Amino acid sequence: MSILAKNNKLNLDNSKFLTHLIKWLPVIIGLIVLYLPTAQFLANNLWNTEDQAHGPIILLVVFYLFWQKREVFTLRIERHEPILGSVLLVLGLLIFAVGRSQEILFFEIGSLIPLLAGVTLITIGRKGINKLWFAIFFTLFLIPLPSPVVDLLTNPLKQHISQFAESILYQLGYPIARSGVTISIGSYQLLVANACSGLHSMFSLSALGFLYLYLMQYKNKLRNLSVILSILPIAFLANLIRVITLILVTYYFGDEVGQGFIHKFAGMFLFVISLVFLFLFDSTLGKFSVFRDKKEIHYL
Repeated sequence: MSILAKNNKLNLDNSKFLTHLIKWLPVIIGLIVLYLPTAQFLANNLWNTEDQAHGPIILLVVFYLFWQKREVFTLRIERHEPILGSVLLVLGLLIFAVGRSQEILFFEIGSLIPLLAGVTLITIGRKGINKLWFAIFFTLFLIPLPSPVVDLLTNPLKQHISQFAESILYQLGYPIARSGVTISIGSYQLLVANACSGLHSMFSLSALGFLYLYLMQYKNKLRNLSVILSILPIAFLANLIRVITLILVTYYFGDEVGQGFIHKFAGMFLFVISLVFLFLFDSTLGKFSVFRDKKEIHYL
């Protein structure tokens, strides 16, 4: 096919999509009216914190996933699901109403999932759900972790991180001691704060892991399951390396350096380390035939 023919086909596809987009304007406007105030609140508050800085990225990925499947909105409706779709739509609106009125972000943002699923079933049917399921599922990672969950998990994670960091550095011969989540090394004392528990990095890395598997499109269920199960241990290990690095930076260069630029840079360092570990783990799995797709085994 010539370049001109390809361009003509692309223009026709875009024209067809824009024509169908007009039919979706009421849905788009409704979503904007409902969730724009929520997005503004997140942008001005939670997304400005280190723990929730991944929020805007998740939102952009959600938009990309829907845009990637935009041909779905031009499908001919073959199998309506008005009853199930209406139930999910009403459920989503009720959850949203409770979340907005009671200022519960977990409900306010979480209502997107049943609402989007309901609208899709009503307008496109099951074929739409089959195409858009991951984009709808991925909105889950826009939801901030509920405070009770954060409170329940943060302290145990801090305790374990502190214990492992102290044990490793003690075995390496450093003058280190620990009392709870307070670590003493040389003449310095460091408190392992909530941000160093790694809980939020586990959540953001989980989003990245699911997105990675979706893009890779592995057919091997054992490989997919193994990668998913590796996400939390990898996040914990990367956070442990981050905490040990901060302790050593403080020990060798002083508290000001450790708590200044290096401490802020450590968040990016944690993310990069987690990515590297995830890719290495997946690459290692690929070396064993039991984790390869059948077609991949045939050609290798």
